[in-house]
Amino acid sequence: MKIYTKTGDSGTTGLFAGPRVPKDHPRIQAYGTVDELNAHLGAAVTALSELAQTGSGSGAAVTAADACPGQSETTGTDWPERLIGLLVEIQSDLFSIGAQLATPDPVAHGMCLLSESRITDLELAIDEFEGQLEPLSHFILPGGCRPASLLHICRTVCRRAEREIVHLAHEPDVAHCDQVIIFLNRLSDLLFSASRYANFQAGVPERAWERPKSGD
Repeated sequence: MKIYTKTGDSGTTGLFAGPRVPKDHPRIQAYGTVDELNAHLGAAVTALSELAQTGSGSGAAVTAADACPGQSETTGTDWPERLIGLLVEIQSDLFSIGAQLATPDPVAHGMCLLSESRITDLELAIDEFEGQLEPLSHFILPGGCRPASLLHICRTVCRRAEREIVHLAHEPDVAHCDQVIIFLNRLSDLLFSASRYANFQAGVPERAWERPKSGD
Protein backbone atom coordinates (compact mmCIF):
# COMPACT_ATOMS: atom_id res chain seq x y z
CA MET A 1 0.00 0.00 0.00
CA LYS A 2 1.43 3.38 -0.99
CA ILE A 3 1.85 6.09 1.63
CA TYR A 4 0.39 8.70 -0.70
CA THR A 5 -3.25 8.53 -1.75
CA LYS A 6 -3.66 11.81 -3.66
CA THR A 7 -7.11 12.18 -2.08
CA GLY A 8 -5.97 15.29 -0.23
CA ASP A 9 -4.57 17.10 -3.25
CA SER A 10 -7.64 19.34 -3.38
CA GLY A 11 -6.96 20.66 0.15
CA THR A 12 -9.49 18.47 1.95
CA THR A 13 -9.15 15.49 4.28
CA GLY A 14 -11.53 12.82 5.53
CA LEU A 15 -12.66 12.51 9.14
CA PHE A 16 -13.19 9.14 10.78
CA ALA A 17 -16.80 8.10 10.09
CA GLY A 18 -17.46 11.62 8.86
CA PRO A 19 -17.32 13.92 5.86
CA ARG A 20 -14.36 15.45 4.09
CA VAL A 21 -13.45 18.90 5.39
CA PRO A 22 -10.91 21.59 4.44
CA LYS A 23 -7.48 21.00 5.88
CA ASP A 24 -7.66 24.32 7.73
CA HIS A 25 -10.89 23.32 9.50
CA PRO A 26 -10.71 23.94 13.29
CA ARG A 27 -10.96 20.20 13.92
CA ILE A 28 -7.93 19.53 11.70
CA GLN A 29 -6.02 22.41 13.28
CA ALA A 30 -6.72 20.96 16.73
CA TYR A 31 -5.63 17.38 16.17
CA GLY A 32 -2.77 18.55 13.96
CA THR A 33 -1.36 20.51 16.89
CA VAL A 34 -1.82 17.49 19.15
CA ASP A 35 0.22 15.51 16.62
CA GLU A 36 2.88 18.26 16.62
CA LEU A 37 3.05 18.06 20.41
CA ASN A 38 3.49 14.30 20.19
CA ALA A 39 6.43 14.73 17.82
CA HIS A 40 8.11 17.23 20.16
CA LEU A 41 7.64 14.79 23.04
CA GLY A 42 9.36 12.17 20.90
CA ALA A 43 12.33 14.52 20.53
CA ALA A 44 12.43 15.00 24.31
CA VAL A 45 12.35 11.22 24.81
CA THR A 46 15.28 10.88 22.39
CA ALA A 47 17.30 13.49 24.29
CA LEU A 48 16.56 11.76 27.60
CA SER A 49 17.48 8.37 26.13
CA GLU A 50 20.83 9.74 24.95
CA LEU A 51 21.41 11.19 28.40
CA ALA A 52 20.59 7.85 30.03
CA GLN A 53 22.95 5.97 27.71
CA THR A 54 25.89 8.29 28.36
CA GLY A 55 25.22 8.59 32.07
CA SER A 56 25.52 12.37 31.80
CA GLY A 57 22.81 12.87 34.39
CA SER A 58 24.68 11.06 37.15
CA GLY A 59 26.53 14.14 38.34
CA ALA A 60 23.37 15.67 39.78
CA ALA A 61 22.66 12.88 42.27
CA VAL A 62 24.50 14.50 45.17
CA THR A 63 23.18 17.94 44.27
CA ALA A 64 19.59 16.69 44.24
CA ALA A 65 19.90 14.78 47.49
CA ASP A 66 21.61 17.65 49.29
CA ALA A 67 19.13 20.24 48.05
CA CYS A 68 16.04 18.35 49.19
CA PRO A 69 16.99 15.83 51.88
CA GLY A 70 14.21 13.43 52.78
CA GLN A 71 12.29 14.02 49.55
CA SER A 72 11.43 11.47 46.84
CA GLU A 73 14.23 9.07 45.97
CA THR A 74 13.71 9.49 42.22
CA THR A 75 17.15 11.05 41.93
CA GLY A 76 20.53 10.13 40.56
CA THR A 77 21.13 8.18 37.37
CA ASP A 78 17.57 6.82 37.02
CA TRP A 79 15.81 10.14 36.55
CA PRO A 80 15.95 10.17 32.72
CA GLU A 81 14.23 6.77 32.65
CA ARG A 82 11.52 8.06 34.98
CA LEU A 83 10.77 10.89 32.57
CA ILE A 84 11.00 8.64 29.51
CA GLY A 85 8.38 6.25 30.90
CA LEU A 86 6.06 9.12 31.76
CA LEU A 87 6.40 10.84 28.39
CA VAL A 88 5.88 7.67 26.37
CA GLU A 89 2.63 7.06 28.25
CA ILE A 90 1.57 10.61 27.44
CA GLN A 91 2.40 10.07 23.76
CA SER A 92 -0.13 7.22 23.74
CA ASP A 93 -2.66 9.51 25.45
CA LEU A 94 -2.16 12.07 22.69
CA PHE A 95 -2.85 9.44 20.04
CA SER A 96 -6.11 8.69 21.83
CA ILE A 97 -6.98 12.40 21.89
CA GLY A 98 -6.17 12.72 18.19
CA ALA A 99 -8.46 9.80 17.39
CA GLN A 100 -11.28 11.41 19.36
CA LEU A 101 -10.81 14.79 17.69
CA ALA A 102 -10.77 13.18 14.25
CA THR A 103 -14.20 11.62 14.89
CA PRO A 104 -17.26 13.88 14.58
CA ASP A 105 -19.30 11.60 16.89
CA PRO A 106 -16.70 9.96 19.15
CA VAL A 107 -19.26 8.50 21.57
CA ALA A 108 -21.16 6.63 18.86
CA HIS A 109 -17.95 5.17 17.47
CA GLY A 110 -16.27 4.39 20.80
CA MET A 111 -13.48 6.91 20.30
CA CYS A 112 -13.56 8.66 23.69
CA LEU A 113 -10.43 6.73 24.62
CA LEU A 114 -8.89 8.98 27.28
CA SER A 115 -9.47 7.64 30.77
CA GLU A 116 -10.35 10.16 33.49
CA SER A 117 -7.77 8.48 35.71
CA ARG A 118 -5.03 9.78 33.43
CA ILE A 119 -5.73 13.31 34.66
CA THR A 120 -5.14 12.09 38.22
CA ASP A 121 -1.92 10.41 37.06
CA LEU A 122 -0.66 13.74 35.71
CA GLU A 123 -1.50 15.50 38.95
CA LEU A 124 0.39 12.88 40.96
CA ALA A 125 3.43 13.27 38.71
CA ILE A 126 3.30 17.07 39.12
CA ASP A 127 3.19 16.66 42.90
CA GLU A 128 6.15 14.26 42.76
CA PHE A 129 8.31 16.67 40.79
CA GLU A 130 7.28 19.75 42.74
CA GLY A 131 8.10 17.91 45.98
CA GLN A 132 11.76 17.88 44.93
CA LEU A 133 11.96 21.48 43.69
CA GLU A 134 12.38 24.78 45.43
CA PRO A 135 9.15 26.84 45.30
CA LEU A 136 9.24 29.46 42.58
CA SER A 137 9.62 33.03 43.77
CA HIS A 138 10.22 34.56 40.33
CA PHE A 139 9.57 33.95 36.65
CA ILE A 140 12.15 31.75 34.92
CA LEU A 141 13.39 31.77 31.34
CA PRO A 142 12.80 28.62 29.27
CA GLY A 143 16.00 26.67 28.72
CA GLY A 144 18.68 24.80 30.58
CA CYS A 145 19.83 21.30 29.68
CA ARG A 146 18.66 19.89 26.35
CA PRO A 147 15.80 17.74 27.73
CA ALA A 148 14.51 20.67 29.79
CA SER A 149 14.61 23.00 26.79
CA LEU A 150 12.68 20.49 24.68
CA LEU A 151 10.12 20.05 27.45
CA HIS A 152 9.59 23.82 27.51
CA ILE A 153 8.87 23.69 23.76
CA CYS A 154 6.41 20.86 24.44
CA ARG A 155 4.74 23.01 27.09
CA THR A 156 4.14 25.89 24.70
CA VAL A 157 2.80 23.61 21.95
CA CYS A 158 0.54 21.97 24.54
CA ARG A 159 -0.89 25.37 25.45
CA ARG A 160 -1.56 26.04 21.77
CA ALA A 161 -3.30 22.69 21.41
CA GLU A 162 -5.44 23.53 24.42
CA ARG A 163 -6.41 26.90 22.92
CA GLU A 164 -7.31 25.33 19.59
CA ILE A 165 -9.46 22.64 21.20
CA VAL A 166 -11.25 25.28 23.27
CA HIS A 167 -11.91 27.10 20.00
CA LEU A 168 -13.14 23.87 18.40
CA ALA A 169 -15.47 23.22 21.33
CA HIS A 170 -17.36 26.41 20.48
CA GLU A 171 -18.50 24.86 17.18
CA PRO A 172 -22.23 23.96 17.37
CA ASP A 173 -21.73 20.33 16.28
CA VAL A 174 -18.77 19.55 18.58
CA ALA A 175 -19.11 17.97 22.02
CA HIS A 176 -17.20 15.80 24.49
CA CYS A 177 -14.08 17.99 24.60
CA ASP A 178 -14.21 18.86 28.30
CA GLN A 179 -12.02 16.01 29.54
CA VAL A 180 -9.49 16.55 26.75
CA ILE A 181 -9.20 20.24 27.65
CA ILE A 182 -8.64 19.41 31.33
CA PHE A 183 -6.02 16.82 30.41
CA LEU A 184 -4.06 19.28 28.26
CA ASN A 185 -4.30 21.93 30.94
CA ARG A 186 -2.73 19.53 33.46
CA LEU A 187 -0.22 18.34 30.87
CA SER A 188 1.14 21.83 30.28
CA ASP A 189 1.65 22.18 34.04
CA LEU A 190 3.36 18.80 34.13
CA LEU A 191 5.70 19.73 31.30
CA PHE A 192 6.68 22.90 33.13
CA SER A 193 7.40 20.95 36.32
CA ALA A 194 9.22 18.24 34.36
CA SER A 195 11.48 20.81 32.68
CA ARG A 196 12.41 22.25 36.07
CA TYR A 197 12.93 18.74 37.41
CA ALA A 198 15.26 17.87 34.50
CA ASN A 199 17.38 20.95 35.12
CA PHE A 200 17.44 20.24 38.85
CA GLN A 201 18.57 16.65 38.35
CA ALA A 202 21.16 17.70 35.76
CA GLY A 203 22.53 20.35 38.10
CA VAL A 204 21.70 23.19 35.70
CA PRO A 205 20.60 26.41 37.47
CA GLU A 206 17.45 28.20 36.36
CA ARG A 207 17.73 31.65 34.82
CA ALA A 208 15.46 34.19 36.44
CA TRP A 209 13.62 36.77 34.36
CA GLU A 210 15.01 40.22 35.08
CA ARG A 211 12.71 43.19 34.87
CA PRO A 212 14.03 45.77 32.40
CA LYS A 213 15.69 48.69 34.11
CA SER A 214 13.90 51.97 33.73
CA GLY A 215 15.71 54.62 31.69
CA ASP A 216 17.29 57.71 33.20
